[in-house]
Amino acid sequence: MKQEKLFTIRNIAIMGMMSALATVLMLFEFPLPFIAPPFYKLDLSEIPVLIGSFMLGPVAGVITELIKIALNLLINGTETAFVGEFANFTIGCALVVPASIIYRHKKSRKTAIIGMIVGSIFMAIAGIFINAYVMLPFFSQTVMPMENIIAMGTAIHPSIDNVLTFCLLTVAPFNALKGILVSIVTILIYKKISILLKGNH
Repeated sequence: MKQEKLFTIRNIAIMGMMSALATVLMLFEFPLPFIAPPFYKLDLSEIPVLIGSFMLGPVAGVITELIKIALNLLINGTETAFVGEFANFTIGCALVVPASIIYRHKKSRKTAIIGMIVGSIFMAIAGIFINAYVMLPFFSQTVMPMENIIAMGTAIHPSIDNVLTFCLLTVAPFNALKGILVSIVTILIYKKISILLKGNH
Protein backbone atom coordinates (compact mmCIF):
# COMPACT_ATOMS: atom_id res chain seq x y z
CA MET A 1 0.00 0.00 0.00
CA LYS A 2 1.34 3.41 -0.89
CA GLN A 3 2.09 5.54 2.11
CA GLU A 4 -0.19 8.35 0.98
CA LYS A 5 -3.13 5.93 1.15
CA LEU A 6 -2.31 4.67 4.61
CA PHE A 7 -3.24 7.70 6.69
CA THR A 8 -6.89 8.05 5.72
CA ILE A 9 -9.52 8.66 8.38
CA ARG A 10 -10.76 5.10 7.98
CA ASN A 11 -7.31 3.55 8.31
CA ILE A 12 -6.34 5.72 11.27
CA ALA A 13 -9.56 4.63 12.97
CA ILE A 14 -8.73 0.97 12.30
CA MET A 15 -5.22 1.36 13.70
CA GLY A 16 -6.61 3.12 16.76
CA MET A 17 -9.19 0.40 17.35
CA MET A 18 -6.67 -2.42 16.92
CA SER A 19 -4.21 -0.63 19.21
CA ALA A 20 -6.88 -0.26 21.90
CA LEU A 21 -7.83 -3.94 21.65
CA ALA A 22 -4.16 -4.93 21.80
CA THR A 23 -3.65 -2.77 24.89
CA VAL A 24 -6.55 -4.48 26.66
CA LEU A 25 -5.21 -7.94 25.75
CA MET A 26 -1.77 -6.94 26.97
CA LEU A 27 -3.23 -6.47 30.45
CA PHE A 28 -4.10 -10.17 30.62
CA GLU A 29 -0.62 -11.67 30.75
CA PHE A 30 0.32 -14.94 32.39
CA PRO A 31 3.51 -16.94 32.99
CA LEU A 32 4.36 -20.31 31.50
CA PRO A 33 6.52 -21.82 34.27
CA PHE A 34 6.95 -25.12 32.41
CA ILE A 35 8.74 -23.28 29.57
CA ALA A 36 10.36 -20.15 31.03
CA PRO A 37 10.97 -18.42 34.39
CA PRO A 38 7.94 -16.55 35.75
CA PHE A 39 9.25 -13.09 34.84
CA TYR A 40 8.45 -14.05 31.24
CA LYS A 41 4.73 -13.49 30.79
CA LEU A 42 2.68 -14.31 27.72
CA ASP A 43 -0.09 -12.15 26.31
CA LEU A 44 -2.09 -12.32 23.11
CA SER A 45 -1.96 -8.62 22.25
CA GLU A 46 -0.42 -9.38 18.83
CA ILE A 47 -3.76 -10.76 17.58
CA PRO A 48 -5.37 -7.38 16.76
CA VAL A 49 -1.99 -6.01 15.64
CA LEU A 50 -1.65 -8.93 13.22
CA ILE A 51 -5.20 -8.45 11.95
CA GLY A 52 -4.54 -4.75 11.45
CA SER A 53 -1.35 -5.46 9.54
CA PHE A 54 -3.21 -7.93 7.32
CA MET A 55 -5.78 -5.25 6.60
CA LEU A 56 -3.48 -2.27 6.08
CA GLY A 57 0.04 -3.60 5.58
CA PRO A 58 3.27 -3.93 7.56
CA VAL A 59 3.75 -0.20 8.17
CA ALA A 60 0.34 -0.05 9.82
CA GLY A 61 1.30 -3.10 11.88
CA VAL A 62 4.41 -1.36 13.20
CA ILE A 63 2.42 1.80 13.99
CA THR A 64 -0.27 -0.23 15.76
CA GLU A 65 2.39 -2.08 17.77
CA LEU A 66 3.98 1.23 18.74
CA ILE A 67 0.66 2.75 19.83
CA LYS A 68 -0.08 -0.40 21.87
CA ILE A 69 3.19 -0.01 23.75
CA ALA A 70 2.60 3.72 24.29
CA LEU A 71 -0.90 3.12 25.67
CA ASN A 72 0.37 0.38 27.96
CA LEU A 73 3.06 2.72 29.28
CA LEU A 74 0.40 5.33 30.03
CA ILE A 75 -1.67 2.75 31.93
CA ASN A 76 1.01 0.73 33.71
CA GLY A 77 4.22 2.73 33.41
CA THR A 78 7.46 0.80 33.14
CA GLU A 79 9.33 -1.39 35.60
CA THR A 80 12.23 -2.09 33.23
CA ALA A 81 13.35 1.42 32.21
CA PHE A 82 11.56 0.84 28.86
CA VAL A 83 13.75 -2.17 28.02
CA GLY A 84 10.85 -4.61 28.41
CA GLU A 85 8.61 -2.44 26.28
CA PHE A 86 11.31 -2.17 23.60
CA ALA A 87 11.63 -5.96 23.58
CA ASN A 88 7.86 -6.42 23.35
CA PHE A 89 7.67 -3.97 20.45
CA THR A 90 10.59 -5.49 18.55
CA ILE A 91 9.53 -9.10 19.02
CA GLY A 92 5.93 -8.22 18.11
CA CYS A 93 7.09 -6.53 14.90
CA ALA A 94 9.18 -9.62 14.11
CA LEU A 95 5.89 -11.53 13.92
CA VAL A 96 3.52 -9.11 12.21
CA VAL A 97 5.85 -7.52 9.62
CA PRO A 98 6.91 -10.67 7.72
CA ALA A 99 3.45 -12.20 8.14
CA SER A 100 1.73 -9.15 6.62
CA ILE A 101 4.29 -8.79 3.82
CA ILE A 102 3.67 -12.37 2.73
CA TYR A 103 -0.11 -12.03 3.08
CA ARG A 104 -0.23 -8.79 1.12
CA HIS A 105 1.63 -10.46 -1.75
CA LYS A 106 -1.42 -12.64 -2.37
CA LYS A 107 -4.40 -12.37 -0.06
CA SER A 108 -5.62 -15.84 0.85
CA ARG A 109 -6.02 -18.11 3.83
CA LYS A 110 -3.02 -20.13 2.66
CA THR A 111 -0.67 -17.16 2.45
CA ALA A 112 -1.96 -15.90 5.80
CA ILE A 113 -0.99 -19.23 7.37
CA ILE A 114 2.40 -19.25 5.62
CA GLY A 115 3.00 -15.67 6.72
CA MET A 116 2.20 -16.44 10.34
CA ILE A 117 4.47 -19.50 10.32
CA VAL A 118 7.33 -17.40 8.95
CA GLY A 119 6.50 -14.62 11.40
CA SER A 120 6.52 -17.04 14.35
CA ILE A 121 9.98 -18.24 13.31
CA PHE A 122 11.22 -14.65 13.05
CA MET A 123 9.65 -13.94 16.44
CA ALA A 124 11.51 -16.83 18.08
CA ILE A 125 14.82 -15.79 16.49
CA ALA A 126 14.38 -12.12 17.40
CA GLY A 127 13.59 -13.15 20.96
CA ILE A 128 16.90 -15.00 21.25
CA PHE A 129 19.01 -12.00 20.21
CA ILE A 130 17.02 -9.36 22.09
CA ASN A 131 17.11 -11.36 25.31
CA ALA A 132 20.76 -12.33 24.99
CA TYR A 133 22.00 -8.82 24.25
CA VAL A 134 19.39 -6.50 25.80
CA MET A 135 16.89 -8.01 28.23
CA LEU A 136 19.05 -10.44 30.21
CA PRO A 137 22.02 -8.07 30.60
CA PHE A 138 19.61 -5.42 31.86
CA PHE A 139 17.95 -7.83 34.30
CA SER A 140 21.33 -9.02 35.56
CA GLN A 141 22.27 -5.44 36.44
CA THR A 142 18.97 -4.27 37.91
CA VAL A 143 16.90 -7.24 39.08
CA MET A 144 18.98 -10.34 39.81
CA PRO A 145 22.46 -11.65 39.04
CA MET A 146 22.90 -13.51 35.77
CA GLU A 147 23.80 -16.73 37.60
CA ASN A 148 20.43 -16.65 39.35
CA ILE A 149 18.63 -16.14 36.04
CA ILE A 150 20.53 -19.06 34.53
CA ALA A 151 19.73 -21.18 37.60
CA MET A 152 16.01 -20.51 37.10
CA GLY A 153 16.38 -21.78 33.56
CA THR A 154 18.34 -24.83 34.70
CA ALA A 155 15.50 -25.71 37.07
CA ILE A 156 13.22 -25.97 34.03
CA HIS A 157 15.73 -27.50 31.61
CA PRO A 158 18.86 -29.14 33.09
CA SER A 159 20.86 -28.51 29.89
CA ILE A 160 20.85 -24.75 30.46
CA ASP A 161 24.22 -23.54 31.74
CA ASN A 162 24.78 -20.16 30.07
CA VAL A 163 22.97 -17.26 28.41
CA LEU A 164 22.93 -18.88 24.97
CA THR A 165 21.38 -22.16 26.13
CA PHE A 166 18.96 -20.18 28.29
CA CYS A 167 17.75 -18.24 25.25
CA LEU A 168 17.66 -21.30 23.00
CA LEU A 169 15.81 -23.57 25.43
CA THR A 170 13.45 -21.15 27.21
CA VAL A 171 13.12 -17.86 25.31
CA ALA A 172 12.85 -19.36 21.82
CA PRO A 173 10.15 -21.93 22.75
CA PHE A 174 8.28 -19.26 24.74
CA ASN A 175 8.09 -16.87 21.78
CA ALA A 176 7.43 -19.67 19.31
CA LEU A 177 4.47 -20.79 21.43
CA LYS A 178 3.21 -17.20 21.58
CA GLY A 179 3.43 -16.96 17.80
CA ILE A 180 1.57 -20.25 17.41
CA LEU A 181 -1.23 -19.25 19.82
CA VAL A 182 -1.65 -15.85 18.16
CA SER A 183 -1.72 -17.51 14.75
CA ILE A 184 -4.28 -20.13 15.79
CA VAL A 185 -6.68 -17.55 17.18
CA THR A 186 -6.23 -15.38 14.09
CA ILE A 187 -7.01 -18.32 11.81
CA LEU A 188 -10.07 -19.25 13.90
CA ILE A 189 -11.54 -15.79 13.37
CA TYR A 190 -10.22 -15.46 9.81
CA LYS A 191 -13.57 -16.20 8.14
CA LYS A 192 -15.33 -13.56 10.20
CA ILE A 193 -12.82 -10.90 9.19
CA SER A 194 -12.06 -12.14 5.66
CA ILE A 195 -14.55 -9.71 4.10
CA LEU A 196 -12.71 -6.82 5.75
CA LEU A 197 -9.33 -8.26 4.84
CA LYS A 198 -10.12 -8.86 1.18
CA GLY A 199 -12.13 -5.70 0.78
CA ASN A 200 -9.20 -3.36 1.24
CA HIS A 201 -7.79 -1.45 -1.70
